Amino acid sequence: MLSPYRRLFQTPGGFRFSAAAFIGRMSISMDSLALIFIVVHASHSYTLAGALAAVAATVMALVLPLWSRVSDRIGQRKTLMVAIPSRVILVSVFILLVQLHAPRWTWFLAIIAAESTVVNLGGFVRRRWLWALGNNKDLVNTAYSYEGLMDEFVFIFGPVIATACAASIAPAAGLVVGLIFMAIGSTYFALQTKTEPPAHPREDGVRHTPVMRNVSVQAVVLVTFFLGGFFNAIAIVVVAFAQERGAMSHTGWILAIWSAGSAIAATIAGSIKWKLNYAKRLWIFLFALTLLTVPLLFVHNLITLSIALFCNGLAIAPLIVSAYAVAEAAVPPAQITETLAWVVAGMPLGGAVSSAIGGWVIDHYGAERGFWVPLGCLVGAITLSLPYFRTWNRLRSEL
Repeated sequence: MLSPYRRLFQTPGGFRFSAAAFIGRMSISMDSLALIFIVVHASHSYTLAGALAAVAATVMALVLPLWSRVSDRIGQRKTLMVAIPSRVILVSVFILLVQLHAPRWTWFLAIIAAESTVVNLGGFVRRRWLWALGNNKDLVNTAYSYEGLMDEFVFIFGPVIATACAASIAPAAGLVVGLIFMAIGSTYFALQTKTEPPAHPREDGVRHTPVMRNVSVQAVVLVTFFLGGFFNAIAIVVVAFAQERGAMSHTGWILAIWSAGSAIAATIAGSIKWKLNYAKRLWIFLFALTLLTVPLLFVHNLITLSIALFCNGLAIAPLIVSAYAVAEAAVPPAQITETLAWVVAGMPLGGAVSSAIGGWVIDHYGAERGFWVPLGCLVGAITLSLPYFRTWNRLRSEL
């Protein structure tokens, strides 16, 4: 089963740039949870925490494709050398304003500025794998699945670290440690220039169709929009669920169990020679994830919640891998990084909506009722994809 992975890491420089990207994107699993911790501690309001998370997610969704477009044009190293120091400074300003109990409108301005510096390092490393593998397309599924596995390890360890830092050191510690991971990993990644994909400067007289005018990309981003709502809603509801039971310190471990299920699925999916194409697999796992979310409506303690989340996680990684692959195959090489960013950008945009709704539901009806929000997101993904039925039909026969 591990043979494809052994072949993958015979790729020169593959292990080094993947390891750097793993460290650099640890913060993506910490920031949202750490933001909730610091804001709830300072304001005692899940509604405010949800609103700030929603604003942060909206800004992130808007800037991810912009940074990735810049990367396609000037290269990954130059892009990261601007984004990394900017993020360190602006997140530090946000932390300081919250700690000093500055007017809350300044919190919103600060988080808008901070989130405008987020770079899609997960998309960068997938683009780098595509370049490094060259004509060896048989290993693309393995590379995407491996990076999906790394994403799950990020979401296993990140919430645990964020929770431990907030509970044992200070509410702001999760954000600070996330910044350290981002700065070290992203810098190491940027310095590995031998495996960097070539830049594609804009050529006079050559026009590329804007990425979001591509109907195939639109169809994928619509799905990931609701997936982002699903992920963010689960996170904020689990925090509240654990707090209601006096077990706030267990939040990270519960979310880690959720990610462990997805990590197992990613490992298995990357070793399979699939006969089903990516578009078909996307819809199979989307329906599976929806069905596996229903049990969350009936959990009443941390043990049953953990079991339900582990089973739920089994459908996540293969679904994300399929979404990346469908979108990447729909565009020319000069737009791949930007396209991968749009896939990710749909997630925080959906999370912006679900965070606000989830925080309101928790404040008014309690955490258990909050699990209706992530289920609603998945039902929305299926229902609102109906206008793209012909597109998905074509993709299921082509890819």
